[in-house]
Order: sequence, then C-alpha cells, then structure tokens
Amino acid sequence: MAEPVHTTCPFCGVGCGVVAEPAADGALAVRGDPDHPGNYGRLCARGAAAGEGAGLPGRLLHPMLRGERVGWGAAIGALAGAFARTLDAHGPGAVAIAVSGQLLTEGHYVLNKLMKGFLGSANIDGNARRCMDAAMLAQRRAYGSDTVPGCFDDLEQADLVVLAGSNLAGHHPVLQQRLLTARRQRRTKVVVIDPRCTPSCDEADIHLQLRPGADAALFNGLLAHLHLHGRGNARFLAEHAAGAEAAVAAALAGATTLTEVAARCGLAASSLRRFYELFAATERVVTVISQGVASADAVNAILNVHLYTGRIGRPGMGPLPVAGQSNGMGGREVGSLSGQLAAHMGFSVEEVERVRRFWDAPRMATAEGLAGEALAHAVEEGRIKALWIVGTDQPLGLRDADHLAAAVARCDFVAASGGWAGGGAARVAHLLLPAALWGEGEGTVTASDRTISRRRSWRAPPGEARPDWWIAAAVGRALGWVEAFDYASPAAVFREHAALSAFENIASRAFDIGALACLSDEEYDLLEPAPWPRRSGGPPLRRLFAGGGFHTDDGRARLVPVAA
Repeated sequence: MAEPVHTTCPFCGVGCGVVAEPAADGALAVRGDPDHPGNYGRLCARGAAAGEGAGLPGRLLHPMLRGERVGWGAAIGALAGAFARTLDAHGPGAVAIAVSGQLLTEGHYVLNKLMKGFLGSANIDGNARRCMDAAMLAQRRAYGSDTVPGCFDDLEQADLVVLAGSNLAGHHPVLQQRLLTARRQRRTKVVVIDPRCTPSCDEADIHLQLRPGADAALFNGLLAHLHLHGRGNARFLAEHAAGAEAAVAAALAGATTLTEVAARCGLAASSLRRFYELFAATERVVTVISQGVASADAVNAILNVHLYTGRIGRPGMGPLPVAGQSNGMGGREVGSLSGQLAAHMGFSVEEVERVRRFWDAPRMATAEGLAGEALAHAVEEGRIKALWIVGTDQPLGLRDADHLAAAVARCDFVAASGGWAGGGAARVAHLLLPAALWGEGEGTVTASDRTISRRRSWRAPPGEARPDWWIAAAVGRALGWVEAFDYASPAAVFREHAALSAFENIASRAFDIGALACLSDEEYDLLEPAPWPRRSGGPPLRRLFAGGGFHTDDGRARLVPVAA
C-alpha cells in the first residue's frame, strides 16, 4: 500500500481533513484526520464514502473537439480562438465563464485573472452564489468585508446554538456531531429555526417552525426585545458599531408587540417568548446561518442582534455562516463571483487600478459583470457568444440537462472542463477538456470558518486530464500573455494569490495571507491548516472583531436597518 496522503474531503464547507490510503488495485480507504481542526478525526457518511467515487469508468480522458479526439494544443487553440473572435466581434460582454465551488483556489485564481484582467469581462459567476450570496452581501454591509468572525470550535464553547435555516444534521453532519458532544458535556441549548421539521430538530430544545420568509421579522423582533429589556452592550456599541439607533427603530416599527411578531412569523407567542428570553439571558450564543436564510436583509437582522449585544469574535459566540460546497469560500477569496475582484476587492476605481497594476493587466474589467439569473438569461437570449463551463453540470442555476441544452443553443461556442464524459455540460459543449478531480490535483481550499487547507493528490490525473489552473493558464498563453500565465506549479499560483492579498494592504482589507507569499514549493506542500488572516509578522487569527477592527471606512461595524 502507498503512503497515506493527508488531504481534505471534497464535499461540504466544513473542509474536513481526511487521510487517504490508496491500494495497489486502485481502491481507496478514507479515514478522518485526527489533527485537522475542522473535524478532529470525525467523518460523516459522505466523507467516509469518498473513496467509492474514485473509479475511472465514465471519465473524460482526452480533449474532444466536436466529437473528435484532439491534442491539448488544438483544444487550447480552439478555446482561445473562440474567445479572441468573440472579443473582436462583440466585445467583452459576450464572453462568460461559469465556475463551481468545487474548484481549488488556484484554479479559481487563474480563471479570474484571465477573465477580469485580460479578457476584460467580469462575466464569471459560480454556483456558490446560490448558497452564500446572502451571507456574503450581509457581511460586507455589516463588517466592510466578506468575513466570518468565528470558527467551528465556537460550537463546542457556546451555551446556546441557534440553527437559522440550517439543517446541520443533514448537511454538515460533522459539525452536528461536534455540537452534540458539547451538548452532552456542557448542556448546550439548541434552537432550530426552520419551516421544516428536519433531523436537526431531534436534539433541539426549541423548534420554531416559522412561516417561510419570516426570518427577518423574527430577528427584528429579537432586536426589539433586546432593546426593550436593556440587553444592549453599550460599550461595544459606543466603541465599535454604528447604526444601532436606526436598526432598533426599524425593528420597533415592524412590530410593536411580541404577539404581533409571533403572528407575522406564524408562531405561538409563548414559543417565541421562550426563545427571546433564552437568547437575551445567554452570553455565549452562536447562530449558524445556512442556505435557508435566503435574503441578505434576513442575514443582516441576525448580525444586528450579535452586534447589538457585542456577542461576536469571542469564544463561543458570533454569527457562523456555513457553506454548502467545499471551496465556496476560497472562490470568493479570489473573486469567483461577478461582483468581486481578487483578494476581496471590488470595483471601485481605486481597487480596479490596484489589481490592474499588480497583474499588469492589459484589459481590466472596470464594472461588475452579470450575476446568477441575469447571466443565465444572457446565455438564453444569445447575448453570450462564447461560454466556458468549468467543474459543474448545473452552471448559473440552469435546472437540468434539457434546460442547459436549450440555454446554450444560441452560443457560438461552448467549452466544458470536467471529469466526466456523459454529464449535462459534456453533452452540450463543442469542446471538452478533461480536468483533474479530487485526489488528482494539488491546491488549497478554504472552509467556511476561514481555515485554508491543502488538497493533496494520491494519484496522477488519468489519461490526459489536467488541473484547472493549468488549463486556464494555457488559454492565457495561447492568447499571447505568456509571461502573465507562466506558472510552473500550483504553488506558484498560490504565492501570487497570497502576494496580491497583501498588496497595498496596511490592515485595510480583512483578507490578507501575505505571510504565505514566499513559501517554497516544499513549504507549500507541507502547509498545515490554519485560518486567515495570516499577515506578515503575525499569527493566524481564529476569531476576529471582538475588539473592533472592522474593515469599514471608520473601523466600526454597521447595524443595518431591516424592514421586515
């Protein structure tokens, strides 16, 4: 048997560490890594079965152009030529890339650099938008950055855990295991807020089966309750937050009594009162936020109650959004949504110019691209002429293979990078590019609590499959930008990504991993899991914002008024 490989699970945003043990016959045994801070050796059923999907039948092994096998040179030339012709004839608004939260950070980085810095378009968007778009926007409004303040360890140090729109038992079972262990040891209270009765309710003290879409009303009511009962943290609000008066006024205007809030939420007033009183009386509260909380306003209503009470960034307390995909967070770090630039920068004139100078970009995108449904509609309406689908069979929220086929029928050229020959994207693409999958590519992923971990390979990519970063860099070189895309390894990509995060960043942006910008290839290979930020000269920080330090213009968090 080969040496065990320490890597990470390919599934959800917990980013569990796994030890993969490949056998000579191609079989793969998988067990939890006891030293990884995401899971400390635990695995859920999906992670434990990860090796069962490691077989090769059905894999895409060679580039295919219009049904014919071609070499990589011809394949890259075809894609580069399609992009060049489209730019010449229709401009940068007619090209698009659809990505996935399953890609490694290095692949995301090179794709975004190619698209936004060299093709001049921000029409790159991913299916990660569907799971964390609301939390991302809310965090940027509240903190000035897309930053999760706490870590998974907080679940084990909290006295109350609120699951808001989160079926932790079903979707993030390892975190549920950690929570239940803490519940047995410290009698942690659990409240589930969900219109459905899910497995997470089995161990809950309270299940608030609210009316769908009533999350903002419920948490606005909680903010009003906290205010009326004198539960605000006056010192934290005075020193580190702004907007409390307006947020409280909006909450009070929405519902003047607890009975009225209960009616709006479809709940019994007694159940709602019990939750409000429990939250008010408990200092160590973690609120887990998942896809069930679907609007940014609802997420801001949750952030408001934590900011109002100063329960943020300290052990056992704070909002904790948890993503559904293994590298949704890493993709956001390098701008894999159409409204972002790399290193958590946006499209202000200053930020666009900063990224342009760092990349020496010849055709820098200067405005946000089409996002989500808007980008899907542009494909359906024929406004997108060249589309590259990377790592997903359901790009841009297109529902199924038939919907995808109808949508892309008006594109002049469609390429698909992936691992499987028979998927929906493969059936509609003119060009198929075989990509390395889990266990075959080297790189990094970032869990929902900001922990960056190495994803290591335990076998070589089969056939002619190549990593996503390699494919994207090859397209960049074929278009004439040889020096900008001359990467020898994923470590080289990571070093550039880390350097950009620290570029002209004097504690002005939360995302900073400049301490990793000079890693050797050997140090990159041995990189241990740790959270960002990792600023030069400073240690990794597991929790943020307990003492302020928000990334707004004045360094103060914002309580956002929410009309529910």
